Amino acid sequence: MNNKQRAYLSGLAAKENSIIQIGKNSLTPEVVASIDEALEARELIKVTVLKNCFDDIRDIAETAAGRTRSQVVRVIGRRFVLYRPAKKPSIVLPR
Repeated sequence: MNNKQRAYLSGLAAKENSIIQIGKNSLTPEVVASIDEALEARELIKVTVLKNCFDDIRDIAETAAGRTRSQVVRVIGRRFVLYRPAKKPSIVLPR
């Protein structure tokens, strides 16, 4: 994914609310499963890491992306955005 595509996806995600929250137990298999289901339904999701989770947010984002076969679009503060194209993509990325 190039910078232009990353910026486009980041702009789309800015309008959306976080649909997943990661708490003190960090990245459990249940959280990974819910992220995977959300990516299947939406392609682009925003995840919030709560203040009671003391793990590094970039590490959590990279691990979640690896386990769900998605890509980290952006990490800002305690939020990150993940993208995985669907079988029939609804988001068309710029070249």
